[in-house]
Amino acid sequence: QVQLVESGGGLVQAGGSLRLSCAAFRRTFSTYIMAWFRQAPGKEREFVAAITWSGGSTYYQDSVKGRFTISRDNVKNTVYLQMNSLKPEDTAVYYCAADRADTFPGSRSWAYDYWGQGTQVTVSS
Repeated sequence: QVQLVESGGGLVQAGGSLRLSCAAFRRTFSTYIMAWFRQAPGKEREFVAAITWSGGSTYYQDSVKGRFTISRDNVKNTVYLQMNSLKPEDTAVYYCAADRADTFPGSRSWAYDYWGQGTQVTVSS
């Protein structure tokens, strides 16, 4: 019921900034929650941030709180992840995810039904 198209990944130096975008093409007018996950080689996919589509409530992993900001543009139907003060430890494939829900479904990947293809973020020192 929703197609996710990601962009904005790339290579950046430590301490720099990068903004990821996720365009959501909804097939219905249902309420969705949008989220970002990331997965480094050899590690499990982990939750990064989430935002409710209507209310704009946000949720963050503690390690990125204060550095990353998730936001949405209801006119463009796009969710953003602004990443500042990037560290080499942030290097991973970042995925956009969505779920048909009115409230935060949790930080587990299985709670989200729709996923983008992923975009590589590499932070060099």
